[in-house]
Amino acid sequence: MAHLSGTPSSLPQDYAILARFANDHDEHHGDEVLPVIEDEQLSPTASVSSMQKDYLTSSIPNSTKPVPSGDSNLQAPAYASETTPLLGPPIPRIEENVDFVSCEGRSRASMYWEETKILFKYSLPVFGTHVFEHSIIMTSVISIGHISTIALAAATIGFMTANVTGLSIIQGMASTLDTVLPSAWTSGQPQLVGLWTQRMTVLQMFVLIPIFFTWFHGENLLLMLKQDPEVARLAGTYLKWASLSLPAYSFNCISRRYFQSQGLFAVPARIIIFVAPINILLNYLLVWGPDSVRLGFIGAPIATSISYNLISIASVAYGLFFVERTAWHPISTRCFTSLGLLARLSVGSVGQVASEWWSWELVGLAASFLGPISLATQSVLLSTCSCTFQAPYALGIATSVRIGNLLGEKNATRAGVAANAAILLSIALALFLSSVLLTFRKTWGYMFNNDYEVVTLVAAVLPLVALVQVFDDSGAVISGILRARGKQTLGAMINISAYYCIGFPIGLWLCFKQDYQLFGLWWGLNIAMTWASSIGIYLCVSTDWKREVAKVMARLAVDKAYERQREDEEHATN
Repeated sequence: MAHLSGTPSSLPQDYAILARFANDHDEHHGDEVLPVIEDEQLSPTASVSSMQKDYLTSSIPNSTKPVPSGDSNLQAPAYASETTPLLGPPIPRIEENVDFVSCEGRSRASMYWEETKILFKYSLPVFGTHVFEHSIIMTSVISIGHISTIALAAATIGFMTANVTGLSIIQGMASTLDTVLPSAWTSGQPQLVGLWTQRMTVLQMFVLIPIFFTWFHGENLLLMLKQDPEVARLAGTYLKWASLSLPAYSFNCISRRYFQSQGLFAVPARIIIFVAPINILLNYLLVWGPDSVRLGFIGAPIATSISYNLISIASVAYGLFFVERTAWHPISTRCFTSLGLLARLSVGSVGQVASEWWSWELVGLAASFLGPISLATQSVLLSTCSCTFQAPYALGIATSVRIGNLLGEKNATRAGVAANAAILLSIALALFLSSVLLTFRKTWGYMFNNDYEVVTLVAAVLPLVALVQVFDDSGAVISGILRARGKQTLGAMINISAYYCIGFPIGLWLCFKQDYQLFGLWWGLNIAMTWASSIGIYLCVSTDWKREVAKVMARLAVDKAYERQREDEEHATN
């Protein structure tokens, strides 16, 4: 699920890698989206306002084909390129030929197979993006890991603090765009993709202020939490230099969704593949390079900051020179409107992402009370989950974009098929990953640590980790489906109940009271994820997708009216 969100990983999970190196040394108007239209307010037969009805029945391109869902009263746009400029009737869309084949009379199996292939195609570049971005963090970890044990501990504490106080919040806010951008792209108003991107950028600029303040006072915060003074000092220094990456990190999370909503999944991957080797070189030069450029400990966060800023610059350049500006909205004062509505939408998204990130940090913290062997083992297990999670997380993003596009096209049937196909694909992926872990469980720990006790304990607990994969991987896709539906708050409530009300308390009880130790913590995680995934799957497979289409149309109705009013005013002025 969202606990590792692809980039940067939640970093007790990297303790094992850190321990290995330590051992080496030691031994317009708020209007564009109506954010919440509850199910009970909008039944399939519910009437809509005159403004919404005007949008729903407004003329769509003259050249149309029957909607694949078989709904005779809906029309789909003619086949057009994803980068076709909006100069006339054609509505931009992500090209998938199957969208124009009527679903009526077709077998479910054939449609499931088609959606599975589409989701797989979308997921691959997203997976590559997050794997390489994960490498940026790991390069920094490895660089610092060779300095000293104290530096290693300080960097780890700095990573954890950054995740909890900043990065999880930024990622959560940016995921709000998964709700509004894909459907806007295929709605006939693709310029709203650019407008909502601008608004999220403005909103995150305000949110970065308290994050900067927290990171600049990180040492005092860690001292209040009774950390070792030297570790707190170095961790505070790390956070100060890492803050140079905050604006770029925020922008990258937003720009990635801007590209992905248009089907340009490969763009972020190409950019980060270009930057990742530069990041490795920068880490070497600034941490271990010649005296003229070597900075030591602070070289790692500086190298990471430079890399994130390079990604931002490359994203802007790519968007300006290599992508049609169909989705772009001219910069205007409208980017400062509807921020309150966007903030309310973001609260649920932050809750959905941060609730899971923080729960895994707490699990890592609990393991630290079990002794060095258990802590190192937990580090191996969390690092394993971090790596295996990249694939289902990419599938979840691809699912969110695919469903959002289909809802914007009013294609209810295909949206439902895509959601169910994604869940089945996640289960198949989880079973494959689980089988890999079980097959190599006796030697798995040696990839991270050479301590025999650690490797033995890893082999003993790894079956529970393999079981976690089944529920965690499906949870990543469920989160994507809920984001496409605008149900982030519901996802946050499920996570909070699963982790903090059920799983974590049971895990602590089994760990410390029943003396199951590390096994108890992982049983708690399994219980939490079973609860969350079971509820999530039920909610997703029972979704009324025609109702979801109506909600999307309602969210876009005010925009349509505003644009028409503006055009009428301009016409009257001229």
